[in-house]
Amino acid sequence: MTPSGQYILHVTTAGERWDLLSWRYYGDSTDYSPIIMANPNVPIEPVFDAGISIAVPLQQKSAAVTANLPPWKVSQAVSD
Repeated sequence: MTPSGQYILHVTTAGERWDLLSWRYYGDSTDYSPIIMANPNVPIEPVFDAGISIAVPLQQKSAAVTANLPPWKVSQAVSD
């Protein structure tokens, strides 16, 4: 695997899934598409075996996301 850009290398444990990786790194279990696309050599399976190297693309949080939040939610979004 030789992805370009900035990535975090994650080595799976048995039973992990795409959505769990997305939740862990992005805070959104439905945002797994960038992880799948960055790993074309990893089969799309319901769960991972242990020891698979997964490249997790770094994503910038947009300032626009916090701009539309009420004041009591902004500190939560920034700290996530």
